[in-house]
Amino acid sequence: MRVETVSIATDTTPLDGLLYLPDGEVRGAVQLMHGNTMNFYVGPPRFLPPYLTDLGLACLAYNRRGHDVLSNRDSRDLEGGAHQTIAEAIEDNRLARRWMDDRGLPAPVVIGHSNGGMLAVRHVADFRDTPALVLLSAHRGGKTIMRLMAENGLMAADRYEELTADARRLVERGEGHRLMLVPGWWYVISAQTYVEFLDNCPDVVELAAELPCDTFFLRSVDEPALVYPAEEIADRSGHRVTVSVGEFGGHYYVGHESLVAETVVEWLAPLV
Repeated sequence: MRVETVSIATDTTPLDGLLYLPDGEVRGAVQLMHGNTMNFYVGPPRFLPPYLTDLGLACLAYNRRGHDVLSNRDSRDLEGGAHQTIAEAIEDNRLARRWMDDRGLPAPVVIGHSNGGMLAVRHVADFRDTPALVLLSAHRGGKTIMRLMAENGLMAADRYEELTADARRLVERGEGHRLMLVPGWWYVISAQTYVEFLDNCPDVVELAAELPCDTFFLRSVDEPALVYPAEEIADRSGHRVTVSVGEFGGHYYVGHESLVAETVVEWLAPLV
């Protein structure tokens, strides 16, 4: 495959990434959406392109402005996942799709991992020409996701009520930029972004009926169906939804990257 560096303009900082091109004819395209506070060079956006380009698919892997946890670019101002908003993330995916259109690439298959999968459902419901959707451990989003995660020992865990109240108070006082340390989570998060996840996440189960294409949902056996709702999406979608639950190495597929990639390619190959 061939690889090109990419910079996609936004109204603030650009989206950096890579475009992977097959050595032969381009038969289709893929838009890869990374997980929460991840980036284009870790996880599925890193290990999938060699397999996808073998199918003749051009693959765009890119950072949303909410990539990583915290970073700085050309000043002392901080950026990154601790300060992300849902609206910005949705806009970043739309800008990336328009970049692909301007490049003359075919309407892309969309592949999203984790939080990127939740965003992918919103994106595909809006882009009706999407030929196929692949969800890798996509969480359900909506207004219950934070509580569900806390009940599973993640975001805020047993301090959910206390920290939720703290975050809302900081936002109301105009201090949404303040960073919070949250037990059960592995990084800092701003109060504003905490509240964003409480109030503004798209609900993938509600959106399932709006999906315009066939969907593949992969989930590891240790991931709870209530948080990663493959079966509920299958029940609501008007198109074929294939669910694969297996020993895929947990949420990040560590040590099982090849198996995940081969499983995705097996499903996708007949559609491209």
